[in-house]
Amino acid sequence: MSKREFQTEVSQLLQLIIHSLYSHPEIFLRELISNSSDALDKLRHLTLTDDAFKGLAFDPRIDLELDEANKTLTIADTGIGMNEEDLVAHLGTIARSGTKNFLSQLSGDAKRDSNLIGQFGVGFYSAFMVADRVEVVSRKAGEELAWRWTSDGKTGFDIEPAERLVAGTTVTLHFNEEGEQYANSWRLQEVVKKYSNHIAFPIFLTYDKSEWNDAEKKSEKTHTTEQVNAASALWRRPKNELTETDYKELYKSISGDWEDPLFWFHTKAEGSLDYTTLFYIPAKAPLDLYQAEYKTGVKLYVKRVFIMDDAKELLPSYLRFVRGIIDSEDLPLNVSREILQQNRVLTSIRTASVKKILSELKNIAANQPEQYLKFIAEYNRPLKEGLYSDFANRETLLDLIRFKSTKVEGLTSLADVKSRMKEGQKSLYYITGGAESLLRTSPLLEIYKKKDLEVLILDDDIDEIVFSGVEKYGDIDLKAVNKASTSEDLQDEAEPDKAETLKPLLDKLKATLGDRVKEVRASVRLADSPSCIVSDEAEPSMKMQQMLRAMGQKDIPALKPTLEINPDHEIVKKLLARPDDVTTEDAAWLLFDQALLMEGVPLPDPALFVQRLNRILNLSI
Repeated sequence: MSKREFQTEVSQLLQLIIHSLYSHPEIFLRELISNSSDALDKLRHLTLTDDAFKGLAFDPRIDLELDEANKTLTIADTGIGMNEEDLVAHLGTIARSGTKNFLSQLSGDAKRDSNLIGQFGVGFYSAFMVADRVEVVSRKAGEELAWRWTSDGKTGFDIEPAERLVAGTTVTLHFNEEGEQYANSWRLQEVVKKYSNHIAFPIFLTYDKSEWNDAEKKSEKTHTTEQVNAASALWRRPKNELTETDYKELYKSISGDWEDPLFWFHTKAEGSLDYTTLFYIPAKAPLDLYQAEYKTGVKLYVKRVFIMDDAKELLPSYLRFVRGIIDSEDLPLNVSREILQQNRVLTSIRTASVKKILSELKNIAANQPEQYLKFIAEYNRPLKEGLYSDFANRETLLDLIRFKSTKVEGLTSLADVKSRMKEGQKSLYYITGGAESLLRTSPLLEIYKKKDLEVLILDDDIDEIVFSGVEKYGDIDLKAVNKASTSEDLQDEAEPDKAETLKPLLDKLKATLGDRVKEVRASVRLADSPSCIVSDEAEPSMKMQQMLRAMGQKDIPALKPTLEINPDHEIVKKLLARPDDVTTEDAAWLLFDQALLMEGVPLPDPALFVQRLNRILNLSI
């Protein structure tokens, strides 16, 4: 017998499961049956596609055997099974991206942590909520040896050779005090029908059934085996045969989540291509949503045969939060990941599926606005990623995304912003480049407030990258207020050109600041502040340049901003009349440095800034 230690993350997770999930103990059976179903799916696929397994006798089933007297439950399957290496990998470690990040988010508050764990999915380890000892005997398909894994969920686990007649896995639970309620055949049937009725393989329950013997006037126990699930692929059934409960329980089974989904979209397509899709939107964003190695949530079936559940080709990455099933009649059973990348059938299904998901979301936005805002609270940012990567659906995505604004509380749509445009307004405007509080106080907004023009506040760190490539919403231009070109929209034709009057000061400031700025010019966008900086249309802002360097892009050329000066500000008027001296030079640098600070850009030499500020302060006191 070999004694092993649990991976640190497993030990932490086991303690959290046992102590935080006391209100959901029955999900242990859903999780273990789901594991058995996955194992059967994998072996069935091999028997259809791999010559080494085609001759294997395959009788797919899941057997539950209850021993009420000894308070044990056995869950056995005839699936692909595990060898010693698999048992260690699957039951002793968590080889899942995001585990440490997930554990770091746990607060110690049982209710909050329970919801987080529900999103993470607890799988096999949920058995320790109801059992103080778990034994797993497994034999991998195509191998002769079987192995036994045992653990109390606390001190690690033991592995030793064992015997099993056929491939598959048997899990035996020795119920603890919490689990004794499930040492009851009626209770088990209730839980199976609630959570696992849709499992496409037959689930049999064997138990001792009491029957009254009229002849002998006494109760007798008989060993009874009954099938306790419908064993049909739920997603292939007509929508009018399915209840909300059917949909919700299928979602929980395939996702590992125990919160109900926000929405689901069920489609059966017939014609040049035959396929069925059932997509779910989780109530909470998956924990690995922003990790490069995110886990996909859509399972691929061909003719009801499970093929794979980790193919990132099934939906674009910006829809990686979607969970569900694609079941095709036209793909080959031996389709591989490499074939998927160029497969015409899958490309057509993917294209249609994306349009379906987005159109359904658009309907929800129009007809269930409160529910839609729950969706936006979780998934607004991934939709923005789609603007960058999915040009074909850009207009729909622009309609779906929601924005903060200078005009309204909460969030608004571009359609609503367009409806509020003032007469003569040429474009829709937005500001990017930092935290919301910083953007709302930016000098760049002053003229827009004065003219009562709405500006969108884009404070996500990806906004500048994404929206720099979006030039229009319908027939209306979308423009960033921190770009030089927007000054053309703000120019008042009746107002005299002040640049000529200001030219001596502009030249003086440019000479002082040198190559730190591209240009110094009179501003039409400032009302109260003396200065601001703007970038050329094709260039990233100063804030974006800073972010890109922080992300490791060291070879970004040092692009120079344009400094704009407010001709009507008292400081500027005084500087225009002042002769050249050290104070004028200090003022020039302070105008530039304060514009950088208002953009959220750190100063290259704070000590020099303070020296100049102190000299100016000394003159004014």
